[in-house]
Amino acid sequence: MGSFSIWHWLIVLAVVVLLFGGGGKIPRLMKDVGTGIKQFKSGLKEDDKQADDDGDDAKAIGKESAAASSTVSENKKAANG
Repeated sequence: MGSFSIWHWLIVLAVVVLLFGGGGKIPRLMKDVGTGIKQFKSGLKEDDKQADDDGDDAKAIGKESAAASSTVSENKKAANG
């Protein structure tokens, strides 16, 4: 009977926040959290898109270097034979 449980303290805390924090602060806080999550997801999509674009460049560079090395080997064969 001497102390309150955690549920009592949570209810008191919620009432205090609503009284002194104002009713509009909690919805604004939740809106900010939702906006942050959306921005995070769009940032991940942009990173994936950028990584895919970089991967295409790496493939093109790999093809160019393979073509260049085959040209060099053909030139060596022609010079030797």
